[in-house]
Amino acid sequence: MQRTLACACAHPHYRAMQSEPQAADFTPETAILELADWLGDPVQAADFPETRLRFRNDRAAAEVGLAGLTDEEWLRHYGRFAPLEGSLPGPLALRYHGHQFRTYNPELGDGRGFLFAQLRDDAGRLMDLGTKGSGTTPWSRAGDGRLTLKGAVREILATEFLEALGVYTSRTFSVVETGEQLERGDEPSPTRSAVMTRLSHGHIRIGSFQRLLALEEGDHMAALVAYCLEHFPGPPPPSDAPGRDEPAVQLMHLVVERMADLAASYMVAGFVHGVLNTDNMNISGESFDYGPWRWLPRWDPAFTAAYFDHQGLYAFGRQPEAMHWNCGQLAVALRLLADAPPLIAALDRFGPLYAENIARRWCWRLGVKPRGVEADTALVTACEKELREGGWQPDAFFFVHRGGRNTDGELAEVLEGYDLSGPEHDYWSGSAPQKMVIEEVEALWSHIDRDDDWGPLEAKIAALRKVGEAHGEAPALAGHGSRPL
Repeated sequence: MQRTLACACAHPHYRAMQSEPQAADFTPETAILELADWLGDPVQAADFPETRLRFRNDRAAAEVGLAGLTDEEWLRHYGRFAPLEGSLPGPLALRYHGHQFRTYNPELGDGRGFLFAQLRDDAGRLMDLGTKGSGTTPWSRAGDGRLTLKGAVREILATEFLEALGVYTSRTFSVVETGEQLERGDEPSPTRSAVMTRLSHGHIRIGSFQRLLALEEGDHMAALVAYCLEHFPGPPPPSDAPGRDEPAVQLMHLVVERMADLAASYMVAGFVHGVLNTDNMNISGESFDYGPWRWLPRWDPAFTAAYFDHQGLYAFGRQPEAMHWNCGQLAVALRLLADAPPLIAALDRFGPLYAENIARRWCWRLGVKPRGVEADTALVTACEKELREGGWQPDAFFFVHRGGRNTDGELAEVLEGYDLSGPEHDYWSGSAPQKMVIEEVEALWSHIDRDDDWGPLEAKIAALRKVGEAHGEAPALAGHGSRPL
């Protein structure tokens, strides 16, 4: 059956986003197939009424050799999910368990998404293309397997701003509107539908290991540990770490390092993920799966993003605690392969690593050179006091005080002796910072919902990418080079 392929090609900024130079050759991969028989289930994508291209991230596509695809080819792969040549022969819905708000759920898995393809990026790293809204799977339970267009737009905004603020995040690779009308209980319905593709460095979750523990599949657990160490490598554990030669212990150290940095990056960004369940924790240390996220309207540790988080379990100020707890669940799972003391020793590193990463990232965002953990921690404390007492919106605080400017009192005293850092950029001489409070998110969506006007969204994406240019490359995780993995 011949289908009409419609796209959003008329928007000028959309075309500008397609001008990225190709940074890599397309290099397909199939590494996950070694585990596929017990890690996932072959599935098919939904047959959508239409495929209308709304967003293609050619900056990301250039890094994996796919920016040269025509719009028709793009829709064939990311709207109809024709396999990429040499990569996976078909989609794979991954299996996992997880703690959801600290309640264990063995009935999880990819319920409205799948792993579509694997490939290498311009640094040779293994990358995954995964979906959301691509149809039902054996793990859908009562869900329809679909995604609202608004949800996809919100994820574009979240990933673009997080990337600009130095957070290690999955990236929204593609959004295709699919022509269905969806009923949802938490937003005006019926509403428009979409299928989204993410680019990320793996989709192995803490919940993947929890499932293997529950099923007592020790051989599969060992194989999954080996896969993660091969494809998400990092430095060895500290020289005095007990059990440092054991693969499970090595992985535990790497995950603790990455989660401590991710927690710090959320706090410095003023970001609230909203649903930090163990099935939403990627072993690679990437942030992903953006549902009820929020940026802080003001500095408030009790601020929550999810309306259903009645106890504030994942409130802004509790996010480090949540990630530490999740790392503890990985330690419990890895007891299938290793003794408890070496795993606990790795887990105990979370607090000190988090403090180091907060100090390092805070200085980076403020635009000053670090002076050491003790001095930098005192700077963070002084800034937090100013944020609380002054009722600051965090993006405004970092913008106004960039490089130590416009300070007085205690904060000015603490900043004495700090040297400026970071690139010069005309962003810093502007009248106001970019931010992403909920009112602007809703306004951007209203232009699309009411008038099918994508121009404001495209302008916002361009502005957010300018924020990234102004900040420069985020500080590297210790021992990991310029990129986290």
